Amino acid sequence: MTVLSGSDDYATVLRRWRTRRRVSQLELALRAGTTQRHVSFIESGRSHPGRAMLIRLAESLEVPLRDRNALLLAAGYAPAYPENRFDGPGLAAVRTALERVLAGHLPFPAVVVDRAGTLLLANAAFTALTAPAAPELLAPPVSVPRVLLHPDGLAPLIVNLDEWAWHVIDRLRAESVRNQDPRLVALVTELAALAPDRPREPGPDYVGFAVPLRLRHRDGELRLLTTLTHFGTAVDVALAELRMEAFLPADGQTAAALAALV
Repeated sequence: MTVLSGSDDYATVLRRWRTRRRVSQLELALRAGTTQRHVSFIESGRSHPGRAMLIRLAESLEVPLRDRNALLLAAGYAPAYPENRFDGPGLAAVRTALERVLAGHLPFPAVVVDRAGTLLLANAAFTALTAPAAPELLAPPVSVPRVLLHPDGLAPLIVNLDEWAWHVIDRLRAESVRNQDPRLVALVTELAALAPDRPREPGPDYVGFAVPLRLRHRDGELRLLTTLTHFGTAVDVALAELRMEAFLPADGQTAAALAALV
């Protein structure tokens, strides 16, 4: 969700995104195939860009599709990117494909979330893994980061909570920098208040390329790694915001315990 104040126009919004991306006017001009003078005139409101130029500038700044539409609206143009509901007919084929991917990932947990971490799809392994969480945390809309880090969620079961919590929070904070979504900012603030102190250095189990999730379980400690997947070439707003997070066993004991769990 993009929030624009009544005083925001296309020049203000464009300049805000360029500043957020830490890109100079000259670099933006080179990326978009125009001149620094033209970019300067657009940002000062002295030149009103055409729709195609505005889209090129937004693409060059890697502005999310939802925010590109907001930028176009601020300039008086119609949105360029459609937005279908995830549970609607427009994304039915995508939803079916994702359900198959989640089922194919069994017996290991996997979820599909939006850019704020709200749960859209989950396989049976994730449902079983999060069963110890309080019922109110599992009532829709479910926030996956909240389920993981809340004291009434899985936080008491996470052996390396200090390391894992800040891994999740830092990832959400980075997402909030890339995307103007008030939900992300609020979630980062909430979870940071719940997290223990940040560790001064990586824990002994840090493997150099990933932070493992060490989870207490009746069958012994589960050690999990996570991967994130998204649609890099999406032209639909909702589709572009989807994230699939898959949990992978870091050892044979974890793989066997997850198989038994499902």
